[in-house]
Amino acid sequence: MNILAIDQGTTSTRALVFDASGNVVALAQRELKLFTPENGWVEQDPEMIWADTLAVCTEVISKTGIDTIAAIGITNQRETTVVWDRKTGKPVYNAIVWQDRRTADICATLDPHAVQKATGLLCDPYFSGTKVKWILDNVGGARVRAQNGELAFGTIDSFLLWRLTNGAVHATDATNASRTLLFNIHSQSWDSGMLKSMDVPANMLPDVRDSGGDFGETTAFGKPLKISAILGDQQAALFGQACFEPGMVKSTYGTGCFALMNIGAKATVSKHRLLTTIAWRLKGKTTYAMEGAMFVAGAAVQFLRDNLKIIDSASSSEKIASSVTDSDGVVFVPALTGLGAPYWDPHARGGIFGLTRGTTNAHIVRATLEAQAFQTRDLVDAMEGDAGHAPHTLRVDGGLAGNNLVCQMIADQTGCIVERPANTETTAWGAAALAGLEAGVFKNQETLANLWRCDARFEPETKEKPHDSYAAWKKAVQRVMT
Repeated sequence: MNILAIDQGTTSTRALVFDASGNVVALAQRELKLFTPENGWVEQDPEMIWADTLAVCTEVISKTGIDTIAAIGITNQRETTVVWDRKTGKPVYNAIVWQDRRTADICATLDPHAVQKATGLLCDPYFSGTKVKWILDNVGGARVRAQNGELAFGTIDSFLLWRLTNGAVHATDATNASRTLLFNIHSQSWDSGMLKSMDVPANMLPDVRDSGGDFGETTAFGKPLKISAILGDQQAALFGQACFEPGMVKSTYGTGCFALMNIGAKATVSKHRLLTTIAWRLKGKTTYAMEGAMFVAGAAVQFLRDNLKIIDSASSSEKIASSVTDSDGVVFVPALTGLGAPYWDPHARGGIFGLTRGTTNAHIVRATLEAQAFQTRDLVDAMEGDAGHAPHTLRVDGGLAGNNLVCQMIADQTGCIVERPANTETTAWGAAALAGLEAGVFKNQETLANLWRCDARFEPETKEKPHDSYAAWKKAVQRVMT
């Protein structure tokens, strides 16, 4: 039997069908438009997300046949926030994307100690709770309607689940709930203190369920199909990379850069400005992760292509960067939507430093790729500070992980062995693997671990981490912070 994964990301919506060996047997994708109506605002059209989800799922099911699908798993861009009418299902406002910075002032009013103690998170516009408050405060009549029980809130997984089940199921999983700033990761329940501080009515909230289990069924494609797993995209990648043991780390290079370390059954609070989050919850048992999140990774390469127009395609970046031996002192801090871990400055803006008369496009491209290694080193060093030891290996995925130069730079800067899997669709595979586990396609996690294969391995070229280039990076970061 096969498993269908819905992978709703920041820049595209995809559907993938995997077989029982983890191979992709069908794939469909549609790019998703972002709207930036004001400086620091990032939005999407929820109806477009829904239409694209229907289209890509219909396309792959037509290729494989609906009778081959054992279950559906959903993975999604996290924190992106939708509020909709319970009767009509119509959103009251565009989806506010995780990259959006408009709620920085609201975050400044929160008690950071209380927030971290309850949620494991820090006070940043990244998360969903302040986005819900903004919608209720700024959309005419929304707060009254919410108080009357007329409106529902959800991250993208909840919105899709509502639509897929025709409004029968308003739910999310523990991983997505843990990214809202409203969920207590210790009690595994919505936190009354956080709800009060952001003035969010509890009746808006979805039911929080295990990451694998019964999320209802959909008849959107004809024959009823069970929805058996939901995971936020970074947790899905951790699961898909088979990081089932404490201490294992994956780092994803998609729109942003997200490194997660499995820390087991105890929710340890970071002392180095990382996030404590839920990796997954299965059969009532919670596994936690320590997470470092930087907001711009692959998006920096897109910026070179679409805004600066100094490359024709993202795939050309490796060749162009390799045409020079170094960046000639150029440092690019891609704080295009503020800075995430471990700096957490929503007001920071990007900067390119060290330009001279001799600077070429190739130097800027190389500096852009080097930024991914520097950002990863920031996160790995923070993990080492919290865990007391550095990770030995990083399992990498995402679009930029296909760039050999980036992988080697990451190995050199972090001192870690970098492993790229043969199956690079780790996010979608994580959702599919968990759905397949729930549906009986896979026996246990050991079966899934045995399906993981290494495609390429990158070892540090020297035992000593580079100092001068990283010092220049740290200096440049300080210059863009407010």
